[in-house]
Amino acid sequence: MEYEVIIVGAGLSGLVAASELADAGKKVLLLDQEPASNLGGQAWWSFGGLFLVDSPEQRRLGIRDSQELAWQDWLGTAGFDRLEDEDGWGFRWAESYVDFAANEKRDWLHSLGVRFFPVVGWAERGGSLADGHGNSVPRFHIVWGTGPGIVRPFRDRVRRGIGKGLIHYLPRHRVTELITEKGAVAGVRGEKLVQSAEKRGVATSREVESLFEVRGGAVLVTSGGIGGNHGLIRKNWPARLGNPPARMLSGVPEYVDGHMLEAAEKAGGRLVNRDRMWHYTEGIKNFDPVWPNHGIRILPGPSSLWFDAEGRRFGAPNFPGFDTLATLEAIGKSGHDYSWFVLTRKIIEKEFALSGSEQNPDLTGKDIRMILSRILPGAPAPVQAFLDKGEDFVTADTLPELVDNMNRLAGSDLIRLEEIERQVRARDREMDNKFAKDLQVTALRGARNSLGDKLIRVAPPHKILDPAAGPLIAVRLNIVSRKTLGGLQTDLGGRVLGTDGKPVPGLYAAGEASGFGGGGVHGYRSLEGTFLGGCLFSGRQAGRALAKM
Repeated sequence: MEYEVIIVGAGLSGLVAASELADAGKKVLLLDQEPASNLGGQAWWSFGGLFLVDSPEQRRLGIRDSQELAWQDWLGTAGFDRLEDEDGWGFRWAESYVDFAANEKRDWLHSLGVRFFPVVGWAERGGSLADGHGNSVPRFHIVWGTGPGIVRPFRDRVRRGIGKGLIHYLPRHRVTELITEKGAVAGVRGEKLVQSAEKRGVATSREVESLFEVRGGAVLVTSGGIGGNHGLIRKNWPARLGNPPARMLSGVPEYVDGHMLEAAEKAGGRLVNRDRMWHYTEGIKNFDPVWPNHGIRILPGPSSLWFDAEGRRFGAPNFPGFDTLATLEAIGKSGHDYSWFVLTRKIIEKEFALSGSEQNPDLTGKDIRMILSRILPGAPAPVQAFLDKGEDFVTADTLPELVDNMNRLAGSDLIRLEEIERQVRARDREMDNKFAKDLQVTALRGARNSLGDKLIRVAPPHKILDPAAGPLIAVRLNIVSRKTLGGLQTDLGGRVLGTDGKPVPGLYAAGEASGFGGGGVHGYRSLEGTFLGGCLFSGRQAGRALAKM
């Protein structure tokens, strides 16, 4: 047999697994339907955020974290409620992952040359009780070099494996079927697609040049989730989140279509937690799209006022950056598929960041001078570009003018000036004292006790209608598709389990295809920085288990 392992998907988890196998001297076939320009998959486009616990970066900022606190936060966030069935292995993966994040993860990455930006971000702040959803402390560590920076060491390891003749990488090979023989997965069949010179992320042709079939000792599925397949997202959309959005942007390239999940299921693998998904609520349409319907997520600080499509302000925990899924539910049940931020120039200059390696040229390019410019007056250049060119942004000097512009953009008269003004003025009155009953005001003041937030993420508290803070800005926020939280159920070695709970011989999965481990390591919600980390950990687990075959 020519190949000991066939890996389907050359994203981050596939690269990690392939590099582990090559280091163990195993012969690997790495297949991917996209051209070589897409090596690294979705991870290349990411902001490069990783969940770490009690790191040197945290300690330097005076952040006191612990594995016990992180596990408390994970359990309160995940809400595992199917422990006797679909959540059984996800729970075990979660225990192992939090232990990994608190101990070996940083040292392992550091040994591979990965470094981190010194300011730790505070994502998913929660907004409920101590044992509820959210990070109790900042844990979002940005890789120096963002997405390309985390892909690079594993890409280089794979290239070394190719040079040694241990890894055979075939782009433009789309697997359509897993071969089963005598109850075991023994190989793959698929289509060799015509060559493509398209740049990374651009939609490519599905024209077939020829068919192929290859056998191996085992098959590892690392093909991602369903984020680019809106039809499948809507099919699996849970009633608890309200109606699926009629209009939705894509936060991932078109090739993230979920077709390998169906192929693995046909081969005997069990798909669990199909109703669990992670889509962002702060999406804006990219004025310079790479893939069809390309959406960018705003990474907001906590000060913007958040309104539904009819101008009703959201209450706790639906503040910017606090509880993504709760806000997704609130929007879904509002009767509309979009919402609004209302803020000031002073807020956008300090608090808006955009997700994605291409939207952060300073961090991606490791340009210290550009990074230091973030503390200067003015919005970061990528944010200013959206202010100038983005179709979802409107500005005005007065609130009546802003409301007129919002209604004009939405093509409706849903926003009533008197209601918006009443709510904004009520909030502004809370700024006259250092204490307040408005929980968002209390939270943003509390956030500035975190040194990282005070330096670069949270604007000094001020009134929205203060002319000195203007002009006023409104941003129409769309749902942007992103991650699949369920997937193929796997044990801690990445072996795919069947409906009988036993491993399907020869079949493994890692990354988003496995719900980032176990068929759903996150449960219902993510603490953020855990998608890239889940790809790293599950790819490593599967690669090391396969190396012992």
